[in-house]
Amino acid sequence: MRDSSRRLLRLPRFERAWGHATALFQQPRAIGWVDVLVLAGFAGVVFGALDVLGQWSAPLRLTAPIDLSPWALPNAALHSLSRGIIAYAFSLLFTLAYGTWAARDASARRILLPLLDVLQSVPVLGFMPGVVLTLVALFPHRNAGLELASILLIFTGQAWNMTFSFYHSLRTVPADLLEASRVYRFTAWQRFRWVEMPFATSALVWNSMMSMAGGWFFLMISEAFVLGNRDYRLPGLGSYMSVAAAKGDTRAMLAAIVTMMLMIVALDQFLWRPVVVWARRFRVEEGAGESEGSSWFLDWLRRSRLLRLAGEALEALRRPREAMASTAVPRAGTSVAFALHEPIPRRRVAEEGTHPIAWHSWLSMVLLLLVLGAGAAKLVHLLRNVSWRDWVAMVVASAWTLSRVLCAVAVGTLWALPAGLAIGTSQRLSRLLQPVVQVAASFPAPMLFPAAIAAMQLARIPIGWGAVVLMLLGTQWYVLFNVIAGAQSIPGDLREAADSYRLSGWRRFFALQGPAVFPYLVTGWVTAAGGAWNASIVSEYVSFRGSTLVANGVGSRITQAAERGDLPHLAAGVLVLCAFVVTFNRLVWRRCYRLAEERFSLQR
Repeated sequence: MRDSSRRLLRLPRFERAWGHATALFQQPRAIGWVDVLVLAGFAGVVFGALDVLGQWSAPLRLTAPIDLSPWALPNAALHSLSRGIIAYAFSLLFTLAYGTWAARDASARRILLPLLDVLQSVPVLGFMPGVVLTLVALFPHRNAGLELASILLIFTGQAWNMTFSFYHSLRTVPADLLEASRVYRFTAWQRFRWVEMPFATSALVWNSMMSMAGGWFFLMISEAFVLGNRDYRLPGLGSYMSVAAAKGDTRAMLAAIVTMMLMIVALDQFLWRPVVVWARRFRVEEGAGESEGSSWFLDWLRRSRLLRLAGEALEALRRPREAMASTAVPRAGTSVAFALHEPIPRRRVAEEGTHPIAWHSWLSMVLLLLVLGAGAAKLVHLLRNVSWRDWVAMVVASAWTLSRVLCAVAVGTLWALPAGLAIGTSQRLSRLLQPVVQVAASFPAPMLFPAAIAAMQLARIPIGWGAVVLMLLGTQWYVLFNVIAGAQSIPGDLREAADSYRLSGWRRFFALQGPAVFPYLVTGWVTAAGGAWNASIVSEYVSFRGSTLVANGVGSRITQAAERGDLPHLAAGVLVLCAFVVTFNRLVWRRCYRLAEERFSLQR
């Protein structure tokens, strides 16, 4: 055993990794105060993860006791944050796989895009019965089933926006970069790694922040949900706020709001701001580069010798010397434009259309169709008990909800478009307002519903119109974040040309900014509309001060069916809602996407 270990360490890759690891002890003063803080932070993450794992492995309790004392808030924030991050990891993997599949396979795209429209429009309550009952049955004695159910419900509020954005980015990669990848005969993986992924990074980062906010929007539902006569509850900020609101404990509600804001600010400073600064290096432009922005936490991490040596050791372990000598790999941190100037890789791909991804795609499509067919058969069996009068009522209710969704998207665009252009084109405003926008977008809007409803009652606004305001609280940010991403992606040479011709005001908007952000704006409209459809379940049926305010709409009907445990009418409401969304997307949003790709893409 000892001899085999020695032979392993003599291999080139392990020699290099071992050399970097031992360098830490060969340098004088190798460990500074930054490294001490990094180790302390790592230890905190480990202990937090152990606490979360203890909750997962604990005996199953369908209704966990919720302590409303302020001392319980840090632990509640830890559990909510862990669920949000795990759900985001699942969402990112889903986005990369699903978006790439839809962008590269034209045949699969005809099914994948409508399916994505359906998935985006299905409210959280539509997923809840199947997800919760299935996972609780799989883990009958542990909390793992309920934890996974909560994570998957948060996932349904995150994944679709990211996937739409990533798919759109892959469809608008500059033609010259794609042509260069074909000339250099990149493999599918090399094209994804060196061309497509860097180009899509900026929009993906901004939409990741928005998707995380979408997950927080339904936090109260994801951690404390009622299904028939069963009340499922997990420890977390969402369940804390839900119990505090049910008891009318104003002090606890304010404490939960403050804790939520602190958690969002910390997440922005320690995660999103460093990622945004890092992602700016992947801009594709030919003019003079702008400032890369700054992040105090990223600068702080770059000063850590421990992290630098660990990164070099892992890089040496990942890439042996032989591969480094024979294959040209872009340097870490280079933009996609510079990556294409590296020497031609030795590996070649087959002729176009013969790559193995084709049969993989067909196999995946067959499996997907089998799953959809089985689900459709069970759905038909479930819907046999729904009368035709109920179907007509659902269609009329969906029409009312559609009108509210369009009003919410229109009102959100009126302020989000100019605000997003201002933030995205100004380094100073981006640095000052990004944390504010991130906090405002990430804050769960249902926590603000009591104050908003009280204000509307004072103004004598009926719930039918008030539901538009409640939808707007959570959906306007989709438009804002996509416009910011589009404005930041405008090439620097075009900005310099606009400055040279002294274009300003409306002339600058119609000549440069409008066409540049239109593809991103369409993505914002689609995801904002999907978010508004989702938000209808909490906007059209609201409990306030012991009374229930109900607006005629499909969202209120779905919520009432879920509370009764009426699965046939719940499924009928979700099905009609999906039919409306898919029909509207095909008639309106798809044409907008085609217009964006053919006429308003600056990369074509």
